[in-house]
Amino acid sequence: MASRIAPSTVICTAQTELLGDRMIVRLPAEASAALPSRGQVAATVWLDGHTYSTVVEPDGRRGHWLAIGTGLRDELPLDAGQSVQLRIAAVEDWPEPDVPDDLATALAGAEDVTAIWRDITPMARWEWVRWIKATNNPATRARRVDVGLSKMRSGKRRPCCFDRSSCTDPEVAKSGKLVPPGRAG
Repeated sequence: MASRIAPSTVICTAQTELLGDRMIVRLPAEASAALPSRGQVAATVWLDGHTYSTVVEPDGRRGHWLAIGTGLRDELPLDAGQSVQLRIAAVEDWPEPDVPDDLATALAGAEDVTAIWRDITPMARWEWVRWIKATNNPATRARRVDVGLSKMRSGKRRPCCFDRSSCTDPEVAKSGKLVPPGRAG
């Protein structure tokens, strides 16, 4: 059962699971409902005593999930099906996203976009990164990088027509939704 201990702070117990090679934690419905957005939420997360800054991802079904990186997975260590204690505090300051190499290279070669990229908020940078990474098709992805630069040049600060509450990670999503337990996307 989830409980609020401060505005936008949630405590819950959840289970780890593997989707392909990725370890995730699906938040219980009550925990997701207590978060301030159906989309991404910047947060400080305490997972079994370890604290880190991250972005809680939407599952496309009005819920949320957390990726468990290999470093944290090895440090604890965590196995699939293990119960973990979570405390999630929504924060206003978004961490910088990991910019994929193709976008980073394009941005480095587009000096006219550099100032715009630096000027947009980290939250908007997360949206650009999510939009570009939301496909496994290399041609579509390359096109999104080009279109993204073009949109930024025309003054757009966010991708157009982007559902912020969809699960956009193609490794774990199908049709904008986090795949059911036990199946990779």
